Amino acid sequence: MKKRLFLFFVAALILAPACAWAQEGGPAASNDVIDLIWFTLAGSIIALVFAVVLIVRTMKKSRGPKEMREISDAVHTGAMAYIKQQYKVVSIFFAVLFVVLGFIAWVVPELSGGQRLLSRYVPVAFLTGGFFSALSGFIGMKVATKANCRTAFAASRSLNSGLRVAFNSGTVMGMVVVGLGLLDLSLWWILLRYVFLPLGWGIGSAAEIPPIMITFGMGASSAALFARLGGGIYTKAADVGADLVGKVEAGIPEDDPRNPATIADNVGDNVGDVAGMGADLYESYVGSVIATMALGSAAAGLMGLGEKALLFIQLPAFVAFIGVIASIIGTFLVRSKEDATQKTLLRALRTGTYSSTALIAVASFFAISFLFPGQIGLWGSVMTGLIAGVIIAFFTEYFTSDTYKPTKNLAKATTTGPATLIIGGLSLGMISTAVPVVTVVLGTLGAFYFAGGDTHVVTGLYGIGLAAVGMLSTLGITLATDAYGPVADNAGGIAEMTHQPPEVRRRTDALDSLGNTTAATGKGFAIGSAALTALALIAEYGQKVADFTKIDFSNVVANILSPNVLIGLMLGVVLPFVFAAMAMGAVGRAAQAMVDEVRRQFKAYPGILLGTDKPDYASCVKISTMGAQREMILPSLMAVTAPIVVGFLFGPFTVLALLAGATAAGFVLAIMMANSGGAWDNAKKYIEAGNLGGKGSPAHKAAVVGDTVGDPFKDTSGPCLNILIKLMSMVSIVFVGTCIAVNDQFVGLLRGIFGM
Repeated sequence: MKKRLFLFFVAALILAPACAWAQEGGPAASNDVIDLIWFTLAGSIIALVFAVVLIVRTMKKSRGPKEMREISDAVHTGAMAYIKQQYKVVSIFFAVLFVVLGFIAWVVPELSGGQRLLSRYVPVAFLTGGFFSALSGFIGMKVATKANCRTAFAASRSLNSGLRVAFNSGTVMGMVVVGLGLLDLSLWWILLRYVFLPLGWGIGSAAEIPPIMITFGMGASSAALFARLGGGIYTKAADVGADLVGKVEAGIPEDDPRNPATIADNVGDNVGDVAGMGADLYESYVGSVIATMALGSAAAGLMGLGEKALLFIQLPAFVAFIGVIASIIGTFLVRSKEDATQKTLLRALRTGTYSSTALIAVASFFAISFLFPGQIGLWGSVMTGLIAGVIIAFFTEYFTSDTYKPTKNLAKATTTGPATLIIGGLSLGMISTAVPVVTVVLGTLGAFYFAGGDTHVVTGLYGIGLAAVGMLSTLGITLATDAYGPVADNAGGIAEMTHQPPEVRRRTDALDSLGNTTAATGKGFAIGSAALTALALIAEYGQKVADFTKIDFSNVVANILSPNVLIGLMLGVVLPFVFAAMAMGAVGRAAQAMVDEVRRQFKAYPGILLGTDKPDYASCVKISTMGAQREMILPSLMAVTAPIVVGFLFGPFTVLALLAGATAAGFVLAIMMANSGGAWDNAKKYIEAGNLGGKGSPAHKAAVVGDTVGDPFKDTSGPCLNILIKLMSMVSIVFVGTCIAVNDQFVGLLRGIFGM
């Protein structure tokens, strides 16, 4: 009965705007073409309602015995304490940047005689983007830390029960991200078009709305970088400390309650891979939709679409709406049998993801055929993104899962020690970049020409944006399979710490092992989508430069041999390496403090290893928290200030080259680091499953060393590069007018000094 009521509610929300559309005469109506944002708003409500239903259903599950509840509560308390501390630091950053944006948007026009470099709505949009990004990560993490013990206890009944609880909690993360993202987008559009536009408050037409809205993407990216970087430093400092001292030196199992760092490690899984990943993909999601809408504004004018221009602008948001519905349907198809293996469990998750992809492909075909007769190439652009996402996800799995040869061969390298394992892992990561790069290259070309790039360059760039939207349209279910991983990992830890029977451990280990694969696949998906989104953002930046400089868009990209372009390319290429190095160094320093603390406790209290003394978990949680908060500030500031400083000194064309260099280098480096780290992790899991000597063997100790190297690769530096390349593009777009104005003054000053 409840399912019927929910489906009826979904149908009503879908049909309501459709009926209104029909009354207006469909898309061919003279002047009253329906605003597709109403569908987007309906999609956001559906996603959020579905998330609430899943939260209620998950919270009704039993938390298990007292021992499980106590460990879960400790993880939950630690995660909440960390996230609150992080938000204090982030709020200071947002307050400062709000003042800066407010000064440029509100005060500069008064001082400069009316020259407006930013819309007056930009500072507020920046805050809302950051707020919703942080909120999505917070909700997802809160549910995940409540679902871990429920997953462990459900696994004592059946494998499918454990899978459903973990997957439902991951689905909450997916639905909250897409729901809040589309809600923020919808509310801004409705407010600007139906309130401020009629009043004439700084908006002349609906086409001016997307460039204003792109600013909340900058807020989302800023919040995501802090969440991903801080969470990554936290989790890997705890993980490395726990593994090196616990597994290698003390010879105790992973998640053993005698290890003082084990609670911090479990907390870190949630703050890094749930809250951080959620905020990361939130900003990719909204960034791709808004950037493509902004490009649609420019392309619609060139194509002379007339009354259909509004539909052209809003098509990306409508594709996102289709993705929400398809993702919800896909979640109902994820089931497993009791005797399932990791391969069949993975097949169960794939069933949901691939079904959603197929539904989006079919639904978007009919939608685009109806909205734009004779322009089916737009559907081809969406399809290139969908197909590229599937290919990148599959090959990420191929290079990182221990069911395939690359990781099995890497595991064999442990028999000759850590050195050969490290060499093999780096080699695997490097070669694994080829397929994703070729996929994105072909997808970019296909999307460009499908959308008519041979006729209008801006229209082709709009097609690239549609490809990014297409890839991310499955985010509701793709993120569910990713966020499922940390919950399953925590459940396995709880089962270990509460000494559950072998049958329960077998089930939680199966869920945990699958979680490693889905997490790696999710990172590959995030990186691929980041590349396409960044390309759309760079295109929008070029359009903004053309608007401010009055130069034709086709002439914006300067000659590649120009010194200013070469400077920008070189600076752009080096930035991801410097950022990744800073993040790796931060993990190393925090991990060293963690290792020292765990060693101190083992030495000062010998009874810990004997089981007679209880470890001091709180001190390890504090070390990770303080290390993450301290170390995340400098890299984050570099990401925000780099394009502004380059713009001030060298001008907008150098910034364009900077973004191109950073996107190319960051994309490849992120894939390499994520896949190397994932392969090292799963090589360790392969050995722990009983291969090559099993746990405690020399091969296992070498694999643990490789895993500790790979941890900051795959969970700190690699994922943060996704956000870096998008945040730099967002910042460049927002500050383009300011950079051009300052650079003009700077160049004039130099000419005056040197008599040029």
